[in-house]
Amino acid sequence: MFNSITGTSDGGYLANELACYLQTDALDIALPNMQTIEIRYEAHYTARQYHYHLPLGKLQLLALTLYLPSETSLVNIETVRMAAVKAVLAWQKTNCSQDKDNQALVYDVLVVDIQFSEHANSSNNNDNNSDNNIEHNNDNNNNEHNRQRNQLPKRLKHEFAARYFMENLVVDMSDHAQRLQVFSWHDWGSITLALQTPCELWRFLGYHLDQLQRSVASHVASFESEDMLVTQFLSSALLFDHAITIDNALIKYGIQQAPNSALVAMTLAQENKSQTAQMYQQHRQQAATLWSQLSTQMIDTVSAELTAQADTESLKPQFSLWQQQLLDESAFSRHELIRTLYRHPKQELALQKTGYVVHQHSYENLGRHYVLIFYGQDLAGQNSKAAIQPNLQQIAQDVATRLPMTELHHVIILGIDFISDAGETFMDIDLWIQPVNNMTQRERQLTKQIQRLKQQGAEKQDIQQPVAKKQAAKKPNKPVNDLPQIRLNLSIPARKDKL
Repeated sequence: MFNSITGTSDGGYLANELACYLQTDALDIALPNMQTIEIRYEAHYTARQYHYHLPLGKLQLLALTLYLPSETSLVNIETVRMAAVKAVLAWQKTNCSQDKDNQALVYDVLVVDIQFSEHANSSNNNDNNSDNNIEHNNDNNNNEHNRQRNQLPKRLKHEFAARYFMENLVVDMSDHAQRLQVFSWHDWGSITLALQTPCELWRFLGYHLDQLQRSVASHVASFESEDMLVTQFLSSALLFDHAITIDNALIKYGIQQAPNSALVAMTLAQENKSQTAQMYQQHRQQAATLWSQLSTQMIDTVSAELTAQADTESLKPQFSLWQQQLLDESAFSRHELIRTLYRHPKQELALQKTGYVVHQHSYENLGRHYVLIFYGQDLAGQNSKAAIQPNLQQIAQDVATRLPMTELHHVIILGIDFISDAGETFMDIDLWIQPVNNMTQRERQLTKQIQRLKQQGAEKQDIQQPVAKKQAAKKPNKPVNDLPQIRLNLSIPARKDKL
């Protein structure tokens, strides 16, 4: 139960991305029946609940910190820990009975952090009695709960695996009020570091809950540790089920002609447990990180522009929605977007000079469409930055009227300018996110007519480049192992011109 699992205080980019889905400030929670425990074991606790409205549902996370004297025995530690978890279950059951709204779309998570406090008379630094269960952690994540300046907290490394709910804390997992998923502070950090995106965290919680329910029902532990379960989740072909559903829908709508070759390759690698599966996973992880960095820089640029216009408050809700649209992408969806950017330096010089457009669709949300406009290097050309940049909103609206999708809700335009300086490559990106209203039946019929005419070659839109289409036809998608071969400096330089 108490072992030497290596933990981390850094939840990665996912911890930062979750912040934009936080609905209200954290709420301090008073747990029932904890006063007696605090007095008997000289303990203290803090409990704070965070409400996240993710695109797939609500995540209610309760962060519980238990402060114990450093000499507390392992038996007493488990007694306090068990009492605290039961107190949360009692509080949660009461809380759930008062809130029946949309319970099927809620995951309740408890993260338990056990810290040890030093007594005033412990002036020496002899920590030999702490054995390998106690870790001195350097918490880089705004550790406002640290008690003293320059004093790092001592944390107990512990876990809550399936066996804990089978043997120590037997609950009815079929009762929604008892569907509490419990993680140690270390395990939660490892999970958020491994999963990287909010949507995949949500799917993992569903996967985790299902495994807990199976374990309790069968009396056989389905996983021994959270690390093993995360690895199992990331290695499963189920990870691509949602992307495959969207891929099929895009073919049905005529937006693409054949299944995405990268999606097919990755799915087959997962199903067959081939050696390339690990390589593909690394590529998705790299792409997820790069997209997170790039999205942050794009949003920061937009935020700076709003601040300069002294209009931050009026546009703050729109700004938040923009941020969520960019971050609501799976690792595979981010992989496809980043791969499109990486291909640009390999394009023919003539195409780079004239500029071109690539359409990409989200593989996380069928209603989100991307248009990547690579500005032409010819400053006098019709696809130059000077010609395109002032019209991004109009282009987004134009694209929205021509996509025959009832689910369409956002069109995201990226105006991309590659800048070479002193041997380094920078990307200067203009961003516009256009909300789309639901189409009427008449509008949908007209849109389909336009699509048929366009497919027959009767119409050619200004934002589409036939050369790019021929290029794509001659060169099908390369294997995804070309992803890490180009290094781009993702910092966005200050722009002289504003959108």
